[in-house]
Amino acid sequence: MSVLVLLLAVSAACCLGFGFVLQQNAAQKAPLSDFLSFRLLLDLIRMPRWLGGLGLMVAGMVLGALALGKGDISLVEPLLATNLLFALALSRHQTKQPLGRQGWAGLLLLAGGVSTFIMAGEPRGGSAIDDPLRHWLIIGAMVGAALVLTTYGKRSRMSWGPVLLATAAGLLYGVQDALTRVSGTRFSEGGFAELFTGWQPYGVLACGATGLLLVQSAFETAPLRMSLPALTAAEPLAGILCGVGFLGDRLRTDTGALAWEAAGLAAVVAGIVLLGLHPAMPCGTAEAEPPARDLQRR
Repeated sequence: MSVLVLLLAVSAACCLGFGFVLQQNAAQKAPLSDFLSFRLLLDLIRMPRWLGGLGLMVAGMVLGALALGKGDISLVEPLLATNLLFALALSRHQTKQPLGRQGWAGLLLLAGGVSTFIMAGEPRGGSAIDDPLRHWLIIGAMVGAALVLTTYGKRSRMSWGPVLLATAAGLLYGVQDALTRVSGTRFSEGGFAELFTGWQPYGVLACGATGLLLVQSAFETAPLRMSLPALTAAEPLAGILCGVGFLGDRLRTDTGALAWEAAGLAAVVAGIVLLGLHPAMPCGTAEAEPPARDLQRR
């Protein structure tokens, strides 16, 4: 593993984790009438804390894009999933909650799962698969799944809705990471002329803007511990699927390696869930709502 790729990916995870916490702190104060509306973003840009969180998230995405440009998506995505560790660190500082057994168990599972997957799979790059149908089938499946999740999330916004919306956003962010990798390749081959004659950079913007709206709507209506685990788990899984599916990333496929890769990913998801449900994660609207807003909802 390149030390530069490791530093870029972990730095990106740090910015993303801190940014998510600051965004949720602000989003929980937005009007519920803005749920899944772009008016929500217009309300949020007036809040300095949210703008700070957005700036950190953008910095994380830029660092992640640099990591994807120098490393394989199947390697970078598990490292980006460690953003939850940094989110928990900031939340713990805000709430003064100790890690306890749950926190340490989640930390070990997440870190151990990432290490196991990378060592067992030995992700390495290859030639991208030049088959537009395959590209569209995989991307279409991810976007279609996100659309279904969003539809059901809109119907149950105060129960399972935030989890479904965060999962949908994670799928879109995974596709965004894959398209970022393709866009970087096009730029390195032909500069801006080659980059903007393809549809991929516009797909990056569309996935980013839609994912941002879904995430903020999830942050607005529920505690961070409900939405962030789903977001953090869905993004690397979607990114790895795209990487292996059409970007040419290769993993070891012998029986033993596949078993350890599956175990590593399962440990990552379990660690994400444990950390996301930790009491240190800040409460949202559903758990700590100001009386005035409660009356407004009624």
